[in-house]
Amino acid sequence: MKIQLTYLIVLVVLFISCSESKTLIYDVDLVIKGGTILDLSNNGLSTKDLQNKAILIKDDTIFDIVDVSTISKEQKNSIDATSKFIIPGLTDGFTVINNQNYANAFLYMGITDVVGVESSRRGVFYHEANPSPNVHMLREVGEAPISDDEVVETIKKHAKNGAEVLLIMYGLNPSQVQLAQAEAKKYGMGTIGELGFTSYEKGMEIGIDAFVHTTRYSLDIAPDTLAKKVAAEPFSNDLGSPKWRYYKLLTNLDSTNTSLLKHAKKLGNSKTYIQPTFALLYLDMPFSKNPWKEKVAQIIDIKDVNRPADTLTGKHNYPPEELAAYKKLGKQELMIEKMYYSNGAKYLSGSATDVWGSMPGISLHQELEVLNRIGLSNREVLATSTSNFNEAYGFKFGKIKKGFKANILVLDKNPIEDIVNLKGSKRLILNGKEIDLEELFKESLK
Repeated sequence: MKIQLTYLIVLVVLFISCSESKTLIYDVDLVIKGGTILDLSNNGLSTKDLQNKAILIKDDTIFDIVDVSTISKEQKNSIDATSKFIIPGLTDGFTVINNQNYANAFLYMGITDVVGVESSRRGVFYHEANPSPNVHMLREVGEAPISDDEVVETIKKHAKNGAEVLLIMYGLNPSQVQLAQAEAKKYGMGTIGELGFTSYEKGMEIGIDAFVHTTRYSLDIAPDTLAKKVAAEPFSNDLGSPKWRYYKLLTNLDSTNTSLLKHAKKLGNSKTYIQPTFALLYLDMPFSKNPWKEKVAQIIDIKDVNRPADTLTGKHNYPPEELAAYKKLGKQELMIEKMYYSNGAKYLSGSATDVWGSMPGISLHQELEVLNRIGLSNREVLATSTSNFNEAYGFKFGKIKKGFKANILVLDKNPIEDIVNLKGSKRLILNGKEIDLEELFKESLK
């Protein structure tokens, strides 16, 4: 009996000893322990969430993901994420940062990466912000017709200056779009099509990574003669312009329209992602909420916003005829995108800030709200602002995965249950370091 008891004690001691020997102090800069790592892969269709894991971060990169049981109690610089929900930092795929408070607003709303755009309406991109989301600049080619040599030289210049995304525009013909796509890929750039003299069907065949703006990538629905006129004058606000004649055509479509259905099926069968930028028309949609009531709006100067919402009503103060036209277009955009989604289209999120009253940080969440309204599940919506950017452009961020950039949100509430939980209490890791969001907000008010 004594021998058996002694043997049992030895086994227990060995078990405890082996268990303790499995714990490690990892040579990393930060550890996020526990919680639920939400699976947002496969365009948000996968549901293999991870629990009882620890995310190891070294420098600005996810070094590894290990079992939480391997973490020693002596491990320093750790965040206890028990009962929390972990996702990659959000990406705004089409936006501007005009000043430090814009950058702060993005961070406060959970946005760690932006595809940066500057234009006459958005103004010059402010590159000196600190702290700031990571900026992946977009540059254009072919806003107006140019030669093949100019296409090549323009892209070469953009690549030399660090552009990560190429916007292929209205003025290029099909062979030039193909040339631009090939040149961009030679430099490792993602590509977005905003086409005119080349059809979107052709853009899909060429392999453009993404299209931007519902009202732009629906141009194949219009007669070819009208499409070419829009391409020649794409930015007119004159209600009698070719652009607005095309918009009126869109507002008269219904879900049985054969041209719409044909285009929807082509989008759904292609590898090209689409980026609606609903936020441009969000204020004119019947369910819109006043953006100035968002807490973070306190740090945004209304004078910095292009055609801002009225602070009291949250709506545009456009002339009656123009307002009516935008309301009709906004309503129709919802129907069109429901058709695209139901036929298999894949989505990226981008706010198009700060045109037509769209606002930093706030409008990406407007975008996500509307993506949800057209039919995307909450998990699919989250993917549009995280993992899909890796799928579309090959960016090494947007996933909780070894080797990816350590841009991470630790959320108090589950965004799979309600997408609004993205705006709730959170901790934000930017390039491997935690940003105190409430302190950032207080500093922005000074």
